[in-house]
Amino acid sequence: MLSESLVLAAGLGTRMKSDLPKTLHLLGGRPMVAWSIEACKDACGRPPYVVVGPETEIYRQAVGDEVALIVQEERLGTGHAVAQAAERLRGKSDLVLVVHADMPLLRSETLRELIETQSKHEGVLSLLAMHGESPRGFGRILRDDQGKITGIMEEAHASPAQLAIRELNMGAYCYRAEWLWENLPKLKQSPKGEYYLTDLVELAVKESSSIGCMHVTDEDEVIGINTREHLAEAEMALRKRINRHWMAQGVSFVDAATTYIGHEVRIGVDTVLLPNTHLEGATVIGEECRLGPNSIIRASTIGDRCHIEASVVEEAVLENDVRVGPFSHLRRGAHLCNGVHVGNFGEVKNSRLGPGAKMGHFSYIGDATVGAEANIGAGTITCNYDGEKKHQTDIGERAFIGSDTMLVAPVRVGKGARTGAGAVVNKDVPDYCIAVGVPARVVRKLKADDE
Repeated sequence: MLSESLVLAAGLGTRMKSDLPKTLHLLGGRPMVAWSIEACKDACGRPPYVVVGPETEIYRQAVGDEVALIVQEERLGTGHAVAQAAERLRGKSDLVLVVHADMPLLRSETLRELIETQSKHEGVLSLLAMHGESPRGFGRILRDDQGKITGIMEEAHASPAQLAIRELNMGAYCYRAEWLWENLPKLKQSPKGEYYLTDLVELAVKESSSIGCMHVTDEDEVIGINTREHLAEAEMALRKRINRHWMAQGVSFVDAATTYIGHEVRIGVDTVLLPNTHLEGATVIGEECRLGPNSIIRASTIGDRCHIEASVVEEAVLENDVRVGPFSHLRRGAHLCNGVHVGNFGEVKNSRLGPGAKMGHFSYIGDATVGAEANIGAGTITCNYDGEKKHQTDIGERAFIGSDTMLVAPVRVGKGARTGAGAVVNKDVPDYCIAVGVPARVVRKLKADDE
């Protein structure tokens, strides 16, 4: 059967104590609603429709152009929210899956199973339930003596006997589409002035339709987020889920509880992650790497057998067998070729370090090209900014830059050339020459085999 999905994301979430709509708060580095969108897309094979509040522009910025937004101008409850989609979805599918964006950890596999449950069910709807000892505000599922579902009682209106029920309604439903659109207008307004989606269960029962039910067993999957405490709880559960996945793929964790991996990250086998390591954005890590402790790698590509210790790597590329840190910073545009070493307190920005180049410590290389096997002495700085423009520095293969050298760009230090300690180089140094002093001057020509 063809199924469409609908994500309800219009809630303000007053208990979050925030000006930002609840479902736009970040979970695992992305808006909460994005997790529900992805799960529904995977379950149905097409992007869902998303019901949002009147703050359309901020939602569009968060979710992009792939999904269709349906605006609920007045927040009059879940039944009213679904009714806003009737015009767009009527006649488009056999089934309609409805989920709440404040339950972002529902897996696509679970939603697919709920759709399958309803496709095999003779009744007009199926719901997701769980047996749990921590009700967390979920409605209770009511059954008759034969075990058939007769309704859902919201916790706020439940009697003591009903509060003791531990079969809980998770708020995810799959409906026969035609029945849904015909019956939504029959919902009655509650004393609070809202229309509740749960009342459709009672309508279906009155029509003598049985209610399908599928149970989820993982309590983490159905964490509903209404407060920042719930958000932190979901963050922890998501981190465990992601880390377990990578363990199963051959990645080692010294302390999984303090290792943070984004949903876009990819990691090769036999890589070891040390405590307090953060992998963020579209980061790709190769095989047999050792990352951390206390490292942040963001939107970067790391080759095989790289070691990054207590350092920050942002929008950079490291080829194979590269070592960085401790306490270094690779900024946007840094490209470290095979076998490069950047030691403690080094910073590289928008520069390429050739194969085997070494930059031991306390240096800044910006807007530069460094040749293979070059050595950058401690305290070297490329003075690349003149107050208006950035300028390029070129350092040749096997060049040796003495400690505390200032390279005033634009400038070139030739192949096999050397600078003396403390030199201020504001003119090009030819190949195989030594330059010393302030300002630096060439004092001797080297033979090529002396380099």
